[in-house]
Amino acid sequence: MDICRRNNVTVTGPASAPVVVLAHGFGCDQNMWRLVVPALSERYRVVLFDYVGAGGSDLSAWDPERYASLDGYARDVVEVCEALELEGAVFVGHSVSAMVGVLAAQAAPERVGALVMVGPSPCYIDDEGYRGGFTAADIDELLESLESNYLGWSAAMAPVIMGNPDRPELGQELTNSFCATDPDIARVFARTTFLSDSRDDLKGVTVPTLVLECSQDAIAPREVGAYVHAAIPSSRLVTLDATGHCPQLSAPEATTEAILAFLESRQ
Repeated sequence: MDICRRNNVTVTGPASAPVVVLAHGFGCDQNMWRLVVPALSERYRVVLFDYVGAGGSDLSAWDPERYASLDGYARDVVEVCEALELEGAVFVGHSVSAMVGVLAAQAAPERVGALVMVGPSPCYIDDEGYRGGFTAADIDELLESLESNYLGWSAAMAPVIMGNPDRPELGQELTNSFCATDPDIARVFARTTFLSDSRDDLKGVTVPTLVLECSQDAIAPREVGAYVHAAIPSSRLVTLDATGHCPQLSAPEATTEAILAFLESRQ
């Protein structure tokens, strides 16, 4: 199988420059990074891709069993890195992809040399001594609503996830992205995302890591960023002056600046 075709891989920037891999979150595709790519690609080789089931990926490669766990998405990442013969790449993962990056780095440490986690959450459900932002009942209700009326759920939830109610065009863009996803695929990815618990995996992260959080985020509250930072000894935590769960769209300049500062600190 042609992995680059399967995952709709695109590459931009100087061929000999250090590599940055940008990975999208649930209900999105690589287009979500379009506002940060120009600045990054001036100095870095930027790799973008769509997970199987998203964007321009090969939908015939979709396998509900493979993608019923985050390991399936991590395999996508590793296979893309292998296809491009990447070594020591910086993996930038948005939302659930932050945890996918953790798993990919553990599975293929030679391929991933550093992590940037944008709005990460290792577990969305509150637990004793841990605040993920949702109760188990909240998640059950969210998944039930999504599974019974995906388009209605998308229209209601996307603006909440995006935040920035004073900029409704951002919420509309996320709504459109959600609605472009096959509902059957979205249902599987949603369950994989919101029922995952990757807290134990954080202990195995040994590569340099940047944790990027927003000052207000309905999906990944500040307590989650603090938890991830504390769990990864090699990490640094940066709080963006931004609201919502998608700072690469709502605050692209600040997001780009933070990523570039981290990248340049590794030179």
